[in-house]
Amino acid sequence: MRRYGKDADEDDIRNRPGRRGSRPRTRIRPKHEDAAEAMVLTVDRGRLTCLVEPGTKRERAVTAMKARELGRKGVVVGDSVSLVGDLSGEPDTLARIVRVGERTSVLRRTADDDDPYERIVVANADQLAIVTALANPEPRPRLIDRCLVAAYDAGMEPLLVLTKSDLASAEPLLEAYAPLGIAHVVTRRDELADAGAEAVREHLRGRATVFIGHSGVGKTTLVNALVPERQRTTGQVNAVTGRGRHTTVSALALRLPPPPGVKEGSKAALNSGWVIDTPGFRSFGLSHIDPSRVIHAFPDLEPGTVDCPRACSHDEPDCALDAWVTDGHAEPARLYSLRRLLASREAREGD
Repeated sequence: MRRYGKDADEDDIRNRPGRRGSRPRTRIRPKHEDAAEAMVLTVDRGRLTCLVEPGTKRERAVTAMKARELGRKGVVVGDSVSLVGDLSGEPDTLARIVRVGERTSVLRRTADDDDPYERIVVANADQLAIVTALANPEPRPRLIDRCLVAAYDAGMEPLLVLTKSDLASAEPLLEAYAPLGIAHVVTRRDELADAGAEAVREHLRGRATVFIGHSGVGKTTLVNALVPERQRTTGQVNAVTGRGRHTTVSALALRLPPPPGVKEGSKAALNSGWVIDTPGFRSFGLSHIDPSRVIHAFPDLEPGTVDCPRACSHDEPDCALDAWVTDGHAEPARLYSLRRLLASREAREGD
């Protein structure tokens, strides 16, 4: 070991340029002006599949990971991101996500009402398809209500998709939701591969639609019918519990096939719409949602809240909406539906 005396100067001390930490630190971050735009299709254990230059003939799937500079910022399916690195899409290549674009919508949920951890399910979708079986398993209206609250909070349009109409009538459920004016589609199991899938597909053209539903309702079967070339595993309903088995374990964005007569690879085909399949769930917590935002989905009732007391829950004696409805500005059934949805946030699903 070399020792230096007290008279040694800096020229006597050997520098090690390659030693860790010798490079001066800087707060200046690269701007990545040459980064390519992409859409996140799926996330799997830290690896993200992204579609580079979506909607063009040059689009390609690329595997990427988050850059360290993003820190704890989450990236979810549907996000618009900027990529640098190897963008060829070849096997064993890896790009880096250096930016996450501003989100136009965010679908959130918590595992339960007392769970403080908020999960972002999907970003930048504009429609929420709530898939519900009419039998086997039985419909769960309170769970539907909770999904509607989440859709309205996210600024997404809801679509009610009722499956297995060959086992039970859809009329009672449709009657319960008629005052909300929600678009709906009713399908049968024996028609799902052709007429049923086409009826649903008409509501999806040119849009990004998230499919959600509890286990066993036929959600993944429906997605397989809509996008046949990307078959996902389906499961059976347990005969004892009446519940299904989780078969979709991660969210996945799938492009809809083009309409008949539209050429594959054309601009119209590349913009035919997206289906985002999500894992099944048995509860849908809403602890993260501010009830005051739900009223925005009721434009006929919202003006009547001007005279409501401060922090009004819209379900109390002094609520101005009762007078608003009595004066004929809105239908009583609409106010009942609003209050039912708000009550679904306070009561546990299944109570």
